[in-house]
Parts: sequence; structure tokens; C-alpha cells
Amino acid sequence: MRHYPTGVTVVTLRHDDNPIGFTASSFASLSLDPPLISFNIAHSSSSIRALHASDSVVIHFLGEHQRHVAQRFARSADQRFADQSLWTWLDTGEPVLYGTPIWLRVTIHQLIPVGDHTLVVGLVNRVEDVTDSPTGAPLLYHHGRYHRPTPIDE
Repeated sequence: MRHYPTGVTVVTLRHDDNPIGFTASSFASLSLDPPLISFNIAHSSSSIRALHASDSVVIHFLGEHQRHVAQRFARSADQRFADQSLWTWLDTGEPVLYGTPIWLRVTIHQLIPVGDHTLVVGLVNRVEDVTDSPTGAPLLYHHGRYHRPTPIDE
């Protein structure tokens, strides 16, 4: 699957008053009415237990300027939120990352075990989109490296 390019997302949630987060390259839109999305998480993930105990998450669509955030969330769990200048708490309790072009607050709709992963289906109930401002292109991941999209002239 490394040959299939994906956008880079980071999922954050609160568990026992601690911020939890992980990358999810399996993000997909499922339905417009109601607004449903999905992503997968491995059963071996250090965040799986917290996700099962959570009612909501925030999904961040990283921009090309946030490669350092993607790399941070690929590290061990105790390093992900170590730099408190990168994030804050929403009034609803979830951690949110600063500088993210688009993020969604999602309530967990279904958790479906599939193979060695859990498919998470979420209902979108808040969208923050600052792509009108100069945030640059989305961050992409392909063949083990980060990329930015470039238009193909017609």
C-alpha cells in the first residue's frame, strides 16, 4: 500500500485527562448525509484502549508546513504532546493542534473490528477550515516519504 499516496492526518483525543494522539493515513469520507468519516487503528496501537473509551476525537488534516508534527506523532506516545506550544484543549475537552489548515471534531459512531485493525466511523459535528489563509498545500505521504501536491497543467 506504500505505492498509494494518502493525506496525512493526526487523530487526537482525551483519556484520563491526558492528551492522546496518533497518525491515521486511512482517513476517508463515508457519507454526506449524515456527515460520516472513517479511519483505521491497529489493535497493537498504544492508543487503541483510549480510543475505545472515548466518545469523540479531533481529526487534523496536516499541511505541508506540519511535517514536523507528522514526525512527532510517529514517535513514542510520551513525546507526541511534549511541546505544549503545538496544541491546546478545546472547550469540549479534546486536544487540538495549532496551525492545522482543516480539523474536524467527530463523535464516535461505530467501532468495527476488521482483521488486525478497528474501523472507526465518526459523525462530524464541527469543521474548522482556514484554507482561505496562506497555509500552503496539504501534506501527502507516498512510498515512505512526505510530499506536497503539484498541479498538472491541462
